[in-house]
Amino acid sequence: MSALREKLENTAENVFTAEFPSIDGGGMDAVARDAARLAPWFVAVNATDNPAAHAHASNTATAIAMKMHGIEPIMQIVCRDKNRIAIQSDLMGGALHGIENISLLTGDDVTAGDEPEARRVFDIDSTQAINITRIMATGKYLSGREIKPAPNFYIGAVENAAAPPFEYRIERALKKHRAGAAFLQLQICYHPDRLEAFCKGVAKIAPNLKLIPTVLLLKSSKTLNFMQEKISGIDVPKDTIARVASAANGTKEAYDMTLELAQHALTLPGVRGLHVTDFRHDDSLGQFMSDLGQKPRN
Repeated sequence: MSALREKLENTAENVFTAEFPSIDGGGMDAVARDAARLAPWFVAVNATDNPAAHAHASNTATAIAMKMHGIEPIMQIVCRDKNRIAIQSDLMGGALHGIENISLLTGDDVTAGDEPEARRVFDIDSTQAINITRIMATGKYLSGREIKPAPNFYIGAVENAAAPPFEYRIERALKKHRAGAAFLQLQICYHPDRLEAFCKGVAKIAPNLKLIPTVLLLKSSKTLNFMQEKISGIDVPKDTIARVASAANGTKEAYDMTLELAQHALTLPGVRGLHVTDFRHDDSLGQFMSDLGQKPRN
């Protein structure tokens, strides 16, 4: 059983996950450096699948490299670039190396990346991919062909609590849960009221679904402006940007704001931890985790 599954299913403690930096060179030395930075704080870390429609080292290769360096991976698989055969191949490739945590998502459109002429695949959507993963965990490919032994997948997905239509987001979460998702990592949300409404709504209809909101450590209002202007699905209120931009110490204000969002998120129904992203701001990650009451693991 993966450590992520053990902690989410069998303990009441908060669970913290993170995102492994995309690999574009540097070899295993780069993997080792990032693994050493993240390992003390996080139960499991996402191995992304060409995020923002940019090509990087593959999700499966990254997950294997992480595992080799003592990090438990959550292997993401996106539907944008792969048909159902390739998705099942990714799943079995991960299982071959003992990778159990899987997160299925649709993926950003190719227009978000640096090769917008790339052809979209989208043979299936994320909910269908979740269902395929659930079927494979019973010992069969989608075709019905047998898998012996059945892979022991722990299935997750993503959702955006802050994007309209808000009620539909709750319905989507339920659909993903019914398809087989046991946990959801949530998109960054700068509207605490929207996150609260989403978590309360999900807790009412899917009380066993574990929610892991995302928070982002940043150093200035520049990042907030970039997200507001360039990243689809993220809405940063003007007063939030102004709070950081007008502060005498913008870095400290940004940190305090993120800490407030994190502490609020941890009080909400169904929330079992946080997904922390930090753009490699090593100097604030340890302090942030300590301020949340966490101690580094040996």
